[in-house]
Amino acid sequence: MTPESEEPDGRRRRGQDSRDRIVAAMLDLMREGEVAPGAERVAARAEVGLRTVFRHFRDMESLYAEMSRAIEGEIAGLISRPHADADEATRLAEIIARRAEVFERIFPFKHASAAHRHRSDFLARGHARMVANLREALERDLPRACSAPLRRDALDLLLSFEAWARLRREQGLSRESAMAVLHAAAAALLRPASP
Repeated sequence: MTPESEEPDGRRRRGQDSRDRIVAAMLDLMREGEVAPGAERVAARAEVGLRTVFRHFRDMESLYAEMSRAIEGEIAGLISRPHADADEATRLAEIIARRAEVFERIFPFKHASAAHRHRSDFLARGHARMVANLREALERDLPRACSAPLRRDALDLLLSFEAWARLRREQGLSRESAMAVLHAAAAALLRPASP
């Protein structure tokens, strides 16, 4: 390969590296609590020029799209991994533990994106997709518990990101305490009704 033919590949690799650093910088800033980091902060954290940020991402919507892909890639294996062939109570405990791990990873991004979701079709669609995927996983992993519509809807609410966020942020519970609350509430919900 001649130096001339290597140059476009080198430029492409550098461009992808800059793009990856910009996405990582935005995610890092959000994980640190910044709901809407400005382009200047992102550029400084990524150690790229401000023009580089705008060259790779023409608007915030395209940056959110790239961030969502990175986050979905991080958590896809956790959500889709089959549960151990065990009784319903064991599977419930595993579902809660797995969701706690996923929700903790996406917490800063979800918190930040909630502030922008009303202005972003992409974020609104991504949120709807996550809700649908979590419900589908619940129905797949706890089919008997989800057979009654009222119980299925109650479990879907109880094991949602919104319930997790309320326990962790508004109620100030530790991860372990939040998991204990969800487990106790879900177990009570699944207990057979007394005659």
